[in-house]
Amino acid sequence: MIQNKIVVRYQDGRVVKGITRDFFPNKDIFHLVLADAQPGSKPLEVRTQDLKAVFFVKAFEGNPRYDDKKEFDPAKPVIGRKIQVIFKDGELMVGTTNGYDPKRPGFFVMPADPQSNIERCFVFTPATRGVSFI
Repeated sequence: MIQNKIVVRYQDGRVVKGITRDFFPNKDIFHLVLADAQPGSKPLEVRTQDLKAVFFVKAFEGNPRYDDKKEFDPAKPVIGRKIQVIFKDGELMVGTTNGYDPKRPGFFVMPADPQSNIERCFVFTPATRGVSFI
């Protein structure tokens, strides 16, 4: 089974890092083995109703000084529809999506910046203030 490194961001600002094997966009609950957990530790049960987004990352550490670019490289082809997401907390994310529908609970976004630590992100629609195609 695939293990995904994720950073879970709650709407209240909490951040939790770990590995999941059972995140599915259509499920209300998934489990997270915390990044700093001792071997054999019980996974944390995460309820999606409280989340802002689930970031699938390359590394837990990332680079806090790096600011993801918000533009697309004109020399590279774009796969999917270009999208801009403004979260309720003011964070701006620019990328592409293949499945945005405002009536659905969420959607995946691939960041515009290929150097981003984020491989993809599942955005929870209730945590957004504005979503637009660009």
